Amino acid sequence: MGQLLSMSGVGVSLPGLHRPVDVLKDVTLDVDPGEIVGIAGESGSGKSMTGRALLGLLPDGARVRGSITFEGTDLASGSSKSFRKVRGRRIAMVFQDSTAALHPMLTVGAQLTEHMRRHLGLDRRQAAARAVELLEQVRIPDPARALRSYPHQFSGGMRQRIAIAIALAAEPALLIADEPTTALDVTVQAGILRLFDRLVREMDLSIMFITHDLGVLAALANRTYVFYAGRVMETGPTEELLLRARHPYTAALLSARPETADTGGEPVPLRPIPGQPATAASSPPGCPFHPRCGDRVGMCSRSTPPLVQVSTTRIGAREAAHAAACHVHAPAVPPPAVPVPVTVPAHGEEAR
Repeated sequence: MGQLLSMSGVGVSLPGLHRPVDVLKDVTLDVDPGEIVGIAGESGSGKSMTGRALLGLLPDGARVRGSITFEGTDLASGSSKSFRKVRGRRIAMVFQDSTAALHPMLTVGAQLTEHMRRHLGLDRRQAAARAVELLEQVRIPDPARALRSYPHQFSGGMRQRIAIAIALAAEPALLIADEPTTALDVTVQAGILRLFDRLVREMDLSIMFITHDLGVLAALANRTYVFYAGRVMETGPTEELLLRARHPYTAALLSARPETADTGGEPVPLRPIPGQPATAASSPPGCPFHPRCGDRVGMCSRSTPPLVQVSTTRIGAREAAHAAACHVHAPAVPPPAVPVPVTVPAHGEEAR
């Protein structure tokens, strides 16, 4: 089975006041059919820009370098027409703010059937029937009535489910979920995550899940890419990466997560990452994380470390590499592969 998506050496430059600003730098990642891939990192790390680059939704004047191959077609070397062929049809996106993503003056039915009529050639009656099926699929109560309703008549969790149904309307192969659970409470968030897991299993769908929460990816993603200042700092099977982080930035993100002690439930003091997050525009020379890193050495400020493979783990039928871009913790010569058991989370019906 071949890769669904492959990005190789992708860079994105935006117009700046004095010179172009590189907001993505040498990004290489891939997504297999039926796989959930996570992208994590702080705000400004390039997560959302990666998703927008796949859809051609970049600001005027943006320049894309490298290769973006989707279903055998190189999107980066094509024209805007190449993106229009796949945008909404083969690649769809669910945005973080469902309130902003849904038009307040149009009914749910109007917004849901538009994609099907345009991309699938369905007539009004066929599109309406398909819309009811999609709302049932994402667990919207009384879908026929929901089609006649407006977005403000639903809760935040229900609006996000409607946004997911709209993204699925044209039967895409890849769904980009850009922090779709950030504004939701934990109970609704858990239901949305179980919904994504079920959709992958039932619809032959792949998902690129963008988030700042590594805990979410632990329950959902097969593999994870950790971004910082527009670069991939570490990547690997999610369980392997979270249990054996090889980049200080990944380890710092894990240490900064709120937690409680094992006994008594007493809160454990947060361990914030010192300093300010670097952006692509303010990235220092060498490793972009070195000003905030307690493990830095002299060469960290002089030389940008390459992404080096440190181990290999089998996930299903594929070999998944664990790699890190660190002068200190990623050796120049990869060690022998060490098998790591992969735990598959139990599946359940999502909460409403």
